[in-house]
Amino acid sequence: MPSDKQILEAVLFASDVPVTLNVLTQVLGNRSPAEVRALLSEMAAAYESEERGVVLSEIAGGFQILSRKECSAWVEQMLRSRRKIRLSKPALETLAIVAYKQPITKVEIDSIRGVDSAGVLHTLLERNLVTIKGRSKGVGRPLLYSTTQEFLSYMGINELTDLPELKELAPLLDERERLPEGERPEESSPAGKDASGGDPAEARETEPEEVEVSTADGAA
Repeated sequence: MPSDKQILEAVLFASDVPVTLNVLTQVLGNRSPAEVRALLSEMAAAYESEERGVVLSEIAGGFQILSRKECSAWVEQMLRSRRKIRLSKPALETLAIVAYKQPITKVEIDSIRGVDSAGVLHTLLERNLVTIKGRSKGVGRPLLYSTTQEFLSYMGINELTDLPELKELAPLLDERERLPEGERPEESSPAGKDASGGDPAEARETEPEEVEVSTADGAA
């Protein structure tokens, strides 16, 4: 049976966004918020005393495991070597949905696609094509996703109103991913790729024959 600290560390390591104290308390189920905060403080102190390459920080209303800033040059070197990994068809499909439905929640994206989109959203966030815009006012206040300035650069447009017709977007995205290096905008590096250049989370999905996006609610 893992210890409470091991559970907290695993949960924080698996998350790409800060995790609130309330969520961590619910995950453990047998500790008060004060006790969970004390455990987190002990973990943070241990990371410092053991000279680890990561730190446990309290940021943006939650807790997150981050690489140590003194190691940033080496992390950046690793990321630069992976910047040309291309988007899979599920990622292109998800990017098209976000572009026309933004701001949109993961649940709404999953509903349109028919599969879980956690892996592809992580890839798009890492490549700075999609960002977290805020939280919905709905039940549970889920995160809202929107496209970024990097997306506009990637598409070669000045603003979202310059986007092509929906039926034209999927082939255009696919074409941009097929362009040789040097002929398309520089892209940020995705994390969590396997040796074949694919995202392990994306590999679990069944890739659709075509990129289809529901337009029942209209474009954003």
